[in-house]
Amino acid sequence: MDVPADQAPSEEPRNGLTPRQARRLRVVVAAVLMAVVGVVLVVRLLSRTSVLVVGVYGAALVLCGIVIELSRHGRTRVGTWLLVGGLVAAVGADWLLLP
Repeated sequence: MDVPADQAPSEEPRNGLTPRQARRLRVVVAAVLMAVVGVVLVVRLLSRTSVLVVGVYGAALVLCGIVIELSRHGRTRVGTWLLVGGLVAAVGADWLLLP
């Protein structure tokens, strides 16, 4: 059944980000966090040299890279949850494990 052009349903304006904008935003956020984690790693290594410091912050760097790849492949929600959970775990490990 055809709908006349004058009675076609109107498209409502979209609120929020388009999928492409969301992917780009998450790539940028993960890249900025990767740079911040790298700086924190250097600062922590200057104050104390430990394999555990390298392990915790190295894992956070790898996590940021994984999130960038997930975002590039359209898995922005999974990437966001992984980024938030992983960074909370890294900060928790820093607080609990590192003297």
